[in-house]
Amino acid sequence: MKSGYTLPVFAIAAAKAAISAIHKNIATSVSLDLLDSGSGEVAIAQSAIIDENTALAIAISDPGDNLDLTAGTPVWAWVTLESTMDGERIILEAGEGLGKTANGKPAIYQLTRDLAEVNLIPLLPKDIAARIRFILPEGRALAKRTSNAAFGILEGLSLLGTSAISKPLSVEDKLEEFRLDLRNKAANSHEIVFYIGANGYQVAQNLGFQSSQLVQTANWIGAMLVEAALLGVTSITIVGYHGKLLKLAGGIFNTSSHLADARIDILVRAAVNQKLPFALIQEIESLFTAEAVHKVLVEHGYDRQIFQYLTNQITQRTTAYIQKYTDRQIEIKTILCDRLGQLVV
Repeated sequence: MKSGYTLPVFAIAAAKAAISAIHKNIATSVSLDLLDSGSGEVAIAQSAIIDENTALAIAISDPGDNLDLTAGTPVWAWVTLESTMDGERIILEAGEGLGKTANGKPAIYQLTRDLAEVNLIPLLPKDIAARIRFILPEGRALAKRTSNAAFGILEGLSLLGTSAISKPLSVEDKLEEFRLDLRNKAANSHEIVFYIGANGYQVAQNLGFQSSQLVQTANWIGAMLVEAALLGVTSITIVGYHGKLLKLAGGIFNTSSHLADARIDILVRAAVNQKLPFALIQEIESLFTAEAVHKVLVEHGYDRQIFQYLTNQITQRTTAYIQKYTDRQIEIKTILCDRLGQLVV
C-alpha cells in the first residue's frame, strides 16, 4: 500500500513553487523538508507569474492509498512578496474553499505553519515577507461531506495534521502507531495528554499543552491508559468531545459506537444523581444525541452541574481502571469540550 502526504504538504509545495516562479524559476516539482518525516518531492501541476511580485502555483493532493476525500483535489497558493513591516516573514490567509474557525481565523494549523517556516523563509530576501493565500476550489463542496462544521470549521476544509506523511494503516497498525508514539513521548515526559481526534488535539493546543505531550488514542483509551501506566507515566490529562468521553463515566473504555453506545443512559443516570426535575430527566431520555442533551441542559441551566459530575466520574472510573489492570496509581485530569471546541465546565 502506498503512502502519501497530508494536505498541508501540498499547500506548502504550491507556495514554494509560486515563490520560485517569482524568482523566474518555473518548477515541475519541489523538494520539501517534512520535519520529523524526513524529506519529500511533490509534483507541481501548474505555475503562473502574475506580475513581478506575484505568482500562482497548483499542487494536486495525493494522500496515497487512503480513503481520503481530498485525493485528487487541487491546492492553489497565490503568493505575493512584499516588504515586511513588523518582522513577520510568512502571512498565511484563507482563500475560497479553505475554512475559517468560528472566530474568523483561517483554519490553518501548526503543521502547516511549521512547514512554511522551514521551507519558505530560506527563499525570501532579507526584509521581504510572503503573503500566501491558499485556495481550494473544491473545498467548500468537499467540506459538506465532512463533520468540519460541527467542529467549528466553516466554509471549507482545514489545513490540519499531526504528520506530513499520510500512511494507509489497518486497525491493528493504527493502535500500534499510537502505542509507539506514547512510548516515545513517555520516555521524555511523565505528564501526557490523551486526545481522541482532531477536535481534542486543537483544544489541547489552545490550552497550552506542548505537542511533545500530546498522544492520540482514537477509540482505544483503555488500552492506552494501561500502556501509559506500565511506562511509568504519572499524570494523564484526557481532553476531548464530551459525547465521546462521557462513555468513560459509564465504565466503557473503548469509545467506538460499534462496541457500546450508552451515552443517553449515562446522561440520564447523571441527571438522576444530580436530582434534576423529573420532567427534564424524561426529556433527556427521549433524545438521541449527547449534543441534543447538552443543548437542553444549557437551556435549563444545568449543563455545568451535570458535566462537572461526569468529569468527576470519568476521573474516578479511569483511576480505578488503571489500578485494576496495572496496580498503579496515576493522577487523572479530564477536560470536556463541545463540538466547537468550547469547554463545557
